[in-house]
Amino acid sequence: MKKIICSIAVLLTACFSVFASAPKKGLDTATFATGCFWCTEAKFQQLKGVEKVISGFSGGHVANPSYELVCTGTTGHAEACNIIYDPTKITYDELIAAFFVAHDPTQLNRQGNDVGTQYRSAIFYHNAQQKQKAQYYISKLNAEKAYKDPIVTQVVPYKAFYKAEDYHQNYFNQNGSQPYCKYVIQPELEKFKKVFKDKLKQ
Repeated sequence: MKKIICSIAVLLTACFSVFASAPKKGLDTATFATGCFWCTEAKFQQLKGVEKVISGFSGGHVANPSYELVCTGTTGHAEACNIIYDPTKITYDELIAAFFVAHDPTQLNRQGNDVGTQYRSAIFYHNAQQKQKAQYYISKLNAEKAYKDPIVTQVVPYKAFYKAEDYHQNYFNQNGSQPYCKYVIQPELEKFKKVFKDKLKQ
């Protein structure tokens, strides 16, 4: 983990000279899939500049799928989150860094015990710059062998995003005592918060 964090920190510093541009005014959106969306949501909610995180489904071929249908692995969707953020407070580069710390991007179609294409690692880019940055970081992290295995994250265009049912929204905060939250999400969240302690909301 330390090697991954160091590699990302170095790349972030270098990237600001490669992709230097004035921060946008108004809110922007990043769409990431890092396995279970309850976990993704809980982590990205912690970051300063993130205004809202919406759990849902992206990358599939069925309109308005239910959670139960997506769980069958037949719709092509990934559990994903729309991360609404203020670019003057947090950059897309910093969100990408959080993406690579938030999960293991070398696991194909799974995260831990969650197995299936719906748990794949994916970046759904909204524009050419997001695509370029995602590909840049993946290429550099692979070149530096930040992980022991190659990154398998999909970098694909954002098309449709379907919001998941209401009970999935803000899930960890509302269900923290449930076993999955307590024994799977909570330990991961604590590790994530340690890495990004300087970027957390007060």
